[in-house]
This record gives sequence, structure tokens and C-alpha cells, in this order.
Amino acid sequence: MQRAERDLKDRTKDFALQIIRLFSTASKTTEAQVLAKQLLRSGTSVGANYREAFRGRSKAEFIAKCGDSLRELEETAYWLELLVDANIMSPQALSSIRQECDELTAIFVTIVKRSRES
Repeated sequence: MQRAERDLKDRTKDFALQIIRLFSTASKTTEAQVLAKQLLRSGTSVGANYREAFRGRSKAEFIAKCGDSLRELEETAYWLELLVDANIMSPQALSSIRQECDELTAIFVTIVKRSRES
């Protein structure tokens, strides 16, 4: 396995762990719990889909699974935005995880684009 692949596997796992820790700190109000559970599902799926990409039987399967990771990142970004916009969590509390979400999104956009071109 190439170093970049290992690094991204580790990075997406670390992202999932950050999401899990964030979930555990969420307020127990109904609104917070609904949004946090959605966030938990999408944020922890990114790495799982990326790992599945390497089990794919074809380039098309690899691209599809990386596309799934990208969709989960977009959904995660949406839930993070809602948590801030609904005043459930402060922008400061979510700034680093939102930044990581944006950076991972850019990485997966590049992976999908380059994989389609080659």
C-alpha cells in the first residue's frame, strides 16, 4: 500500500474519531441529538467507503466508492453547518472539524477527477 493511501486511511479514521467525540459532547436536546446522529452516520462513513474502494474489483468500483466518500463528506458539511446555524454549537467549537471536512472534500474531489482521467 502506498504511503498516501495509508495516510488517507488514517486521516479518514481520525476524522471519524473526531466526529464520535463531537457526538458525545452534543447537547441532549432533541434537535441537537437528531442532527448529531445524522452527523455521526455520515462522518463515520467516509473512511469506511474509502477502505471499501480498495476492495473494488475494478477502477469503476474504486471511483464509485470514492464518490460515496465525497457524498458523505458533503452531507457531513451540511450537518455541521446546521449545528452552527441553529445555534446548537458554536462556530469556534466546530472550526477544526469543518476545516478537516473541507480538506478531505478537496482530496476526494481530486482523487475522483484524476481517477476518471486516467
